[in-house]
Amino acid sequence: MRALLPFGALSASYFAHIGFFNPYLPLWLKDLGLPLLAISLLTSAQSLTRLFAPYVWGALSDRTGERVRLMRYSATAALVLSLGLWWPQAGVWWLGVLLLMFSHTSAMMPMSEAAMAHLVSQGGQFDARRYGRVRLWGSLGFLLTVFAAGSWFELFGMGHFPGWTLFTLLAVVGSTWWLPDHREAVQQARHEHLPVWPVLRQPEVRWFFASIFFHVLSHVSLYVFFSLYLDSLGYSKALIGVLWAVSVVVEVSWFFTQSRWLPRWPLTVWLVLCGLVMAVRMGFTAAFGASLAVLLVVQCVHALTFAAHHTACIALVSHYFPARLRGRGQALFTVIGYGLSGVTGGLGGGFLAKAFGLSSVYWAACAMALLGSACAWRLYRLAHHLRT
Repeated sequence: MRALLPFGALSASYFAHIGFFNPYLPLWLKDLGLPLLAISLLTSAQSLTRLFAPYVWGALSDRTGERVRLMRYSATAALVLSLGLWWPQAGVWWLGVLLLMFSHTSAMMPMSEAAMAHLVSQGGQFDARRYGRVRLWGSLGFLLTVFAAGSWFELFGMGHFPGWTLFTLLAVVGSTWWLPDHREAVQQARHEHLPVWPVLRQPEVRWFFASIFFHVLSHVSLYVFFSLYLDSLGYSKALIGVLWAVSVVVEVSWFFTQSRWLPRWPLTVWLVLCGLVMAVRMGFTAAFGASLAVLLVVQCVHALTFAAHHTACIALVSHYFPARLRGRGQALFTVIGYGLSGVTGGLGGGFLAKAFGLSSVYWAACAMALLGSACAWRLYRLAHHLRT
């Protein structure tokens, strides 16, 4: 387990950065006086870079074997680029800075997952317990900053947002230098440069990615609009941080105990279940957003709608894209799951919110979650047929 500590540190620092950046970026942009559609566009910049950056970095890391050095470069470049947030400029300036930053950070976790793949496997099989021990540090990092930043911004205002960005990215850079400087054999990669298209042509894989797309598309309503939604309902920034923190507490609990629960059902069944629970969560968020008690309860199912779903997806990606395909497999998971869905959800949600109000975003998210469940059910039927 000691070999996993540097990856745990990277997960903690990276998600500590995400933990304050993603929930409070929309509120910072609102504080700058930008309209809702501009905010939805700028917050979608991360998803836009996920359409190309993860696959480019993943393919490069597969070909060179230099996953760790590429992560160090990416983190350092993002740190330098974040200095652009200190200059108050027009919306086009913010878009350029965010696009460049996210082009370097959006592939860090896929490369990290690929780099530690052999450490979270036993006998060639995905080990949910080992993976959960690493990933829970990311959740703890997220929990720390989402709560601390919410309290800080409530007391001192949103003007310190660029400073928080700089500080958290410094932690990410430091953690990348703790990773073992391991280089995979390039000669092996040259002789075994496996094409990815035969895998993508498999019906199972296509339905798998379809289920991911719709499930994460539903989740985008939280990533982009949840803080704005709560702010519009009168919740304080500190309470917004608490509601985000509740979801991460149950997420940590899941990652710590998931090896006890995941083996009970096939991974494809977990995808169906997580999608159905997500539909209920989004419906209740839309209908009862003004009730703090209801929001606290539905935030608790984040253990299923994100944590369980994420682990099941990572295990299935490792299954469908083994060995020299794993960098591109992890990248495709990010591109399809968080790139396409993020851009679609961010921009589409912005238009929905402007026309019908922010609650309409969550009714649409409920429908997307049901579509994701239907695709996951089709995947389960295909996988069951192949097993029998």
